[in-house]
Amino acid sequence: MPDLLWDDVKNFFDPNLMGSLPDVSIDGTSVDDWQAVLDLVRSRGWACEYSEDGAVVRLPRAAVMLARGVEASVMLRIWPVPGVMAIFRPYAAGSIDFDVDLRELQGQVQLNVLCGFLRAIGRSLDKSVVLAPETDPEHPALGFDVEADRVVLLADPHFTGWHRSPSC
Repeated sequence: MPDLLWDDVKNFFDPNLMGSLPDVSIDGTSVDDWQAVLDLVRSRGWACEYSEDGAVVRLPRAAVMLARGVEASVMLRIWPVPGVMAIFRPYAAGSIDFDVDLRELQGQVQLNVLCGFLRAIGRSLDKSVVLAPETDPEHPALGFDVEADRVVLLADPHFTGWHRSPSC
């Protein structure tokens, strides 16, 4: 049985409501947690691409990646399956943050991929993983709950009052 059903959560996957790149975060992390994510990528065989200042280079150990993230524009792209990408920006050890593209996450199959990805990371770190709209990161919509050992709703799926940033 899936963690979440598409018909119950499809409002959370509307790019017009949530922004196209909602924020996913794991607070209270360390260099070891970052390394655990890198090890998880390798053990699962997920495709990935690491770049510094736009140049694709070999993925270093987490400590080196985080040190470079302070000096350079560092990005780690991970594809748990083709067509679904997570973009990590390793700037600090204390939080693991990444974006997913809602345009890639339309339907039950893609929702299952996202839930499986969040669950795998959350289990690996034994930490909660939350997804919040890019327009209102303080109000998460869903996430991996360590105690429940699954992805759960963190907001009413029919809520449409996310705070929107003013237009430029």
